Amino acid sequence: MLRPLKLPLLLSTGIFLTGCHSSLSSNPVDTLDSNTSLQTLCHVPLAAQIEQLADRHFARHRSTALVIGIISQGQPPQIFSYGFTDSDKRIPVTGDTLFAVGSVTKGVTAEIAAVQVQNRALTWRSTLGELLPNGETLSPDAQKITVEQLASHTAGLPRQVFDLPMLGKLVRYVFTGKQFYDDLDRGDFQHYLRTFRAPEAVAVNYSNLGYAILDDALEQTASNTIPRMAQQMIFTPLKMAHTGYQPDKLPGYLLRARGQAGDQPKFVARGEVIPEWRFSHNMVGAASMWSTGNDLLRYLQAHLSGSGNPLLDRAFTDAMTIRYFQSGKDAAALGWLGYSAYGQTLLYQSGFIGGYSSYIGLDKQHGNAIVVLQNSFNWQNDIGHRLLLRMAVASEHPQICATR
Repeated sequence: MLRPLKLPLLLSTGIFLTGCHSSLSSNPVDTLDSNTSLQTLCHVPLAAQIEQLADRHFARHRSTALVIGIISQGQPPQIFSYGFTDSDKRIPVTGDTLFAVGSVTKGVTAEIAAVQVQNRALTWRSTLGELLPNGETLSPDAQKITVEQLASHTAGLPRQVFDLPMLGKLVRYVFTGKQFYDDLDRGDFQHYLRTFRAPEAVAVNYSNLGYAILDDALEQTASNTIPRMAQQMIFTPLKMAHTGYQPDKLPGYLLRARGQAGDQPKFVARGEVIPEWRFSHNMVGAASMWSTGNDLLRYLQAHLSGSGNPLLDRAFTDAMTIRYFQSGKDAAALGWLGYSAYGQTLLYQSGFIGGYSSYIGLDKQHGNAIVVLQNSFNWQNDIGHRLLLRMAVASEHPQICATR
């Protein structure tokens, strides 16, 4: 007869099975102790580099669909589309093909908060004790959690609450791909906040729980929903007509890329279509957005060169400002993470959800940006990080390319 596992071992098993580690993704880059990246950038056109990286991607069977969008130093945005929406219908993907973008949603939620700060509806120091109607039922430490801490992943909250019900859903996920955040979506974090104790040291700890709480706080304060606020404040002004939170209401839904198993879920065959994750309450602001390569390039272009709306531009600038640095690890802005290498500082966001992976990155100093969308759950962001860093370093060393 099998003996039941103890709770700590159960939780450890759940974390292992889902790959829920403290870092959001793996971001390999070129090494610069040889001529690899700079000489490649100088002597091989950017389009050819993208083609090469895409070929490697498909050679590893990472997905059937890949969209890469590039903004390079003031040049017109470019879209590179590869593959098909799925293995059966084989509909070619384009810059208008819909993908679920997972945690890229968080950047929009953080910028909704930034607009509210600009409108003086709240401040970054506004606390949960002030914003939530049941604030008095929170622990003393939970009452002190600020909007800025939630948006920058520095509140000391875990990625998610690990308990026995969550473990059962994690195990179900690795065998079926079905989502495991339905309790968090329903706001089932009150008990956790009643007993929450903040860690002694501040650190960036990526937290879906934190953004579900931020979603709740913003909606309570504004008496409005995250989808409506995103539409009014960001999507409509930027003409992002293919972006939203209810994919079946968006143009091109029937031609969407179909999400497939990749690195996750562990016990579903790579390439098998898995269920789409849908949320309707507090997880909407954390992971529920769908978008396209073209729309996300419009979004990034507004961050680089302005939207034409002074209030929105101030909110974008505020959100991109680094709040917390930590040695050897990513820094935290609001929604955005900061990555530094070879004297360059880049901002990026990654998204992973039910069969999809996404990446958006900004190099504000040199006017570069990138979007990478794929219809498979793969931890690595090797294309986005590698290309953005290549362009940044080459901009700093134009003499290397003098003989191009």
